[in-house]
Amino acid sequence: MSAQGALLFARYAYPPNELGYCGPPDPSALLRPEETAGIARRARQFDGAWCYLEFLAESAGLPDPLDARVVEAYWIGNELLDQVNPAALLDRLLDRFRGQLGGTWREAGRHALAHHSFQVFDVYPWARLLRAGGNQSALLVLDQCRIRTGVVLHVDGASATVESRPLRLDGVAMVTGPLRQEVVRWSIGGRSLIDGLAPGDRVALHWDWVCDILTEEQCARVEALEERQRGRVADPAQ
Repeated sequence: MSAQGALLFARYAYPPNELGYCGPPDPSALLRPEETAGIARRARQFDGAWCYLEFLAESAGLPDPLDARVVEAYWIGNELLDQVNPAALLDRLLDRFRGQLGGTWREAGRHALAHHSFQVFDVYPWARLLRAGGNQSALLVLDQCRIRTGVVLHVDGASATVESRPLRLDGVAMVTGPLRQEVVRWSIGGRSLIDGLAPGDRVALHWDWVCDILTEEQCARVEALEERQRGRVADPAQ
């Protein structure tokens, strides 16, 4: 088990776990970097994400689904995504999400991707709801559930003001809107997902948390992969 990969997984998994959307009880366990073995055990209980991590590791010939390269591929994106066969991934998902209603993933074909953006925009039902009638609640959920990028403007204790681009509807297309400021968290009770934060940092955001500090290249990957999947919301045949 990779300790580095377990900690990277915790950074991105904690925000929805804290909200009760996925994963086991006691999300605070993900904020204990000294207990990576415990984090690794908990990671297996994130049913959606773990399925992708296992498949990415198998496709790359890596023995550990929590290898840091595998975890980065799922949440951010890297070259491991290119080694995944879309048809084989869909077969795995058909088995894993057999009873799950909604979503557009069954018709994804060669566009199936072992990345969080595919889980958000294709597997979850929100994008289909959005296409059906411009559901603003669905748009808000998609905006927060995706991994979005931003730049830190100001840090105030356990929170930070970040500039990012929200999702909006442009006719039937989902696009990113003008820059806006939002206040997010990066620490709670003296524990955090990252070592520190400073104005100018480029960051990954998940729900109302700063998950990670990114390079420009990583930001570009997140944004490009999301744009690829967002295009299918307007036109699933893309």
